[in-house]
Amino acid sequence: MNEFERVVLTRDVPEEGLVAGDVGTVVHVYGAGEGYEVEFLTPSGRTIAVATLDADDVREAGEREVLHVRAV
Repeated sequence: MNEFERVVLTRDVPEEGLVAGDVGTVVHVYGAGEGYEVEFLTPSGRTIAVATLDADDVREAGEREVLHVRAV
């Protein structure tokens, strides 16, 4: 995964108020993809969280997936 790519969270991160399935944008790649800094936004563009995540915590967003909105 590369910077500015959309990714999907694969596990809950309660300390950041995030749940599996939330969609974020990679803002930094650590090493050769061992970890990622990912920003999570509201639909209006307000940042909810910027989280440092392991490679197993996110996956690429699929071409045939639909985004879903939830209240925070």
